[in-house]
Amino acid sequence: MTVVTRTIHARTGLLGNPSDGYYGKTISCLINNFAAQVTLSSAEEITLLPGRNLFRSNFSSLADLNNSLDCYSRIEDKEGLCLLQAACKLFYDECSKREIHIQEKNFTLDFNTTIPLQVGMAGSSAIVIATLRSLMDWYDVEAEFRQEELPQLALDVELKELGITAGQQDRVIQTYGGLFYMDFREELMKSRGYGDYQPLPPSLLPPLYLAYSNNPSNSGKIHKSVRELWLNGDPVVRDSMLTFANFAELGKQALVDGDHAYFAHLMGDAFLLRRKIFGDVVLGVDNLRLTEIANSHGITGATCGSGGAIVGVKGSEAQNTALKKDLLAAGYAYVDIEIGPKYTWKTRE
Repeated sequence: MTVVTRTIHARTGLLGNPSDGYYGKTISCLINNFAAQVTLSSAEEITLLPGRNLFRSNFSSLADLNNSLDCYSRIEDKEGLCLLQAACKLFYDECSKREIHIQEKNFTLDFNTTIPLQVGMAGSSAIVIATLRSLMDWYDVEAEFRQEELPQLALDVELKELGITAGQQDRVIQTYGGLFYMDFREELMKSRGYGDYQPLPPSLLPPLYLAYSNNPSNSGKIHKSVRELWLNGDPVVRDSMLTFANFAELGKQALVDGDHAYFAHLMGDAFLLRRKIFGDVVLGVDNLRLTEIANSHGITGATCGSGGAIVGVKGSEAQNTALKKDLLAAGYAYVDIEIGPKYTWKTRE
């Protein structure tokens, strides 16, 4: 039996987000602590698992799956089968558009994830990218695509197929892995469809912690009103996105200089600006409480993404121990971040 497995790790935004959706700049890294895994195995027909009887999950071929629209009437299952089906559909469409021949090789597609849901660690994009890369492996066509194209393909799965608002940052770091500085300036994005992505040695990072809610709210609606203001040219929102981007640029230099204290300071400033622009209702009780607990121990906390999680630079051993104790007592989770691996890409020989 032929089996293909792809693992894509969670990510945390460190500085610059959410300016990635506004032609800005960000710094982001993979988190080795959590990951999504997609497995394809030989089968007579295409089956998407786990089949929770929400909609049709068995298909005679990839073309048959592509022609089924059953998924889109049940998009509340965004963390499951809808992501799988939408990724399969986009893959098939892209192969057809590029005249890439794919053999009739049906499969059972199953996934598992340890990424906490809806806390801003890019759990859905991890599933999507793992699915796309598994399909590329299964049909041996990865070399027909360019690595820099994958973030946009993954974004299209969620944005165009499922209507989930998102940005490029998650998909870029989950395409390349490790630690990256990303420049999404408008002229690059509009002229070639991708930005300037610069890998940074993970050794430049200070020790980081992650804290998150076990019962977060949906992150899919976070950016809507701010995006509308930005599109309408609101000067405060426009200036704020430039400031977020500048935080990433300054943070990159701080890492190169080994100035971890300034890097932590920038993360704190970014949280305050995010709170000002998005407001407490959007940030949510959990993000505010998590940051409050961290700050009470003299440790900076900043939003990990658009959900109920924060990331920050660790303090002294005593500070870290006290912070973990208080977070757990308040019902939150705490982990010491391990930076995830870099990902490779097949090219034509």
